[in-house]
Amino acid sequence: MKILILGAGKMGSFFTDLLSFQHEVAVLESDPKRMRFIYNAVRMTHAEEVADFKPELVINCVTLNHTVAAFDSVLPYLQPYCIISDIASVKTGLKEYYEKSGFPYVSTHPMFGPTFANLTNLSKENTIIISESDHLGKVFFKDLYASLHLNIFEYTFEEHDETIGYSLGIPFASTLVFASTMKHQDAPGTTFKRCMKTARGLLSEDDFLLTEILFNPHTPKQVERIQAELSELLEIIKEKDTPKMKKYLEKIRKNLE
Repeated sequence: MKILILGAGKMGSFFTDLLSFQHEVAVLESDPKRMRFIYNAVRMTHAEEVADFKPELVINCVTLNHTVAAFDSVLPYLQPYCIISDIASVKTGLKEYYEKSGFPYVSTHPMFGPTFANLTNLSKENTIIISESDHLGKVFFKDLYASLHLNIFEYTFEEHDETIGYSLGIPFASTLVFASTMKHQDAPGTTFKRCMKTARGLLSEDDFLLTEILFNPHTPKQVERIQAELSELLEIIKEKDTPKMKKYLEKIRKNLE
């Protein structure tokens, strides 16, 4: 299959490496320096070059704030049979965009960012495939993700964003709160260092991505849950209520089972 990758960032490079020895792959990236380590793939810097390549599948791996613009730049040069796809963390507006585009599409979300995941062993990681996607596109990505031993889940666009509001909204907000209240420690403990590592990893992500995750319509209710739990914990601490603290810790341990 002829596959066009949009963007040569972390995930674009990952998909290029993954696919380039079984498929004919091209990478479109406006900054040539980002493609200096691209191997076994055609390098493109202008959308017009896509016309001669005639891809059968486009995988959009640019940052979230440029996803639609990247699609807009290449759609005029695609054949009508080409499947267009994204791996965006937030799907708001994409369903409507796809339906208006006239192209077959598939939307997925690998739930393993290269910041934290071990890309050589993904058997404990998850990925989501949007159920409204084109059948052939879903088959391609199911086979691809299965070859990586990922746990595959199929959600609608709405179910996806609701899940992200919980699975990313809560840890993102909690980590930001930790980082915003921390002070320098000359002799940090193990737990503090682990939290710091997570915070640094999170803050290395694109600002627009962090913003869109937190602005997801399903995120506010999750942040409200954090507020409620903090209020309860603060009350227990102020009262030095040992039985309540024991009960609270038991509740948390049950949640972790």
